Amino acid sequence: MNTSPAIILLATTTIAVPSWASGQEHPDTPDLVRPGESRFGEMQQLTFAGENAEAYWSFDGSTLVYQSTRTPGEGCDQIYTYDPATGQQQLVSTGDGRTTCSYFYPGGDRILYSSTHHFSRACPTPPDFSRGYVWAVYPSFDIFAADVDGTNLRQLTNEFGYDAEATFSPTGDRIIFTSIRDGDLDLYSMRPDGSDVTRVTDRLGYDGGAFYSPDGTKIVWRAHYPETAEEREDYLSLLAEGLIRPSALDIYVADADGSNIRQLTDNGAANFAPYWHPSGEQIIFSSNMDDPRGREFELYLINVDGTGLERITWSEGFDGFPVFHPDGTRLVFGSNRNMSHEGNTNLFLVEWRDSR
Repeated sequence: MNTSPAIILLATTTIAVPSWASGQEHPDTPDLVRPGESRFGEMQQLTFAGENAEAYWSFDGSTLVYQSTRTPGEGCDQIYTYDPATGQQQLVSTGDGRTTCSYFYPGGDRILYSSTHHFSRACPTPPDFSRGYVWAVYPSFDIFAADVDGTNLRQLTNEFGYDAEATFSPTGDRIIFTSIRDGDLDLYSMRPDGSDVTRVTDRLGYDGGAFYSPDGTKIVWRAHYPETAEEREDYLSLLAEGLIRPSALDIYVADADGSNIRQLTDNGAANFAPYWHPSGEQIIFSSNMDDPRGREFELYLINVDGTGLERITWSEGFDGFPVFHPDGTRLVFGSNRNMSHEGNTNLFLVEWRDSR
């Protein structure tokens, strides 16, 4: 999460009702499944304009929550809910500042998201790319909880510095998130009310985008750990400016408390946005590992022991943020396929085949 990676070129927003709900499709939507995408059945495009990303299911699988910038190049991401059965959507964040990383509470009655609105109604200053491609980790991000209609807003974190990328355990007892509160970007967990904050990782480098396994016993996340003195200097100097360089990220899994860490990828690429298959035995993620230029991002599936790597998508541009429906029959993800303009990324919903 904090995943508006420009390696991603996010974009979208006008909602179309899926054909299994309405029997209709957007009139300009071609065949969306590309040759070689044997895991995919029927695919529906959910958004067609603006900038959308990071769509996550409610635990009962009835609703999505996602972030969207309605007019490309204007304003900041805000949080919306989306009902795939009707196409109905609702703004649930305040409309001010920048938001990111939304997620449902297990009960489905509240949502998490991170926001800068309490520091300023304006969008924070975009990152300076004079030092190469970087992500901003805005110190004004804090984690908030609200009812599903956006009311009853409550701030869960109060430490100055980046607090974001929060997701819930299915057991309902812990939230995992990324914070810089101790001087580095590490994973922490807390209770649903923001109390009992516990540090989960402590290795120098960026730890982020963590998700609990379906039974709540494990976590998966993306990380970059600088190894050489030069890499450490680059990481720390950027971090002092509220920036990170995401060109090399790997996928890790561990027990929920951070013990028994295992590295799943080691390919020098930008591997990110990991998410659990409902079986708890596989991880789906996005990577540019097959593009020497680093521009093409595809979806991949890998076993939790690091074996069985399988490429899932074969579409030009970006495919990322894959999230399985709780019953494993569908997958929602972001993609440049059928884009209306250069860099346009939309949300897509596809029937998933566990066997090819």
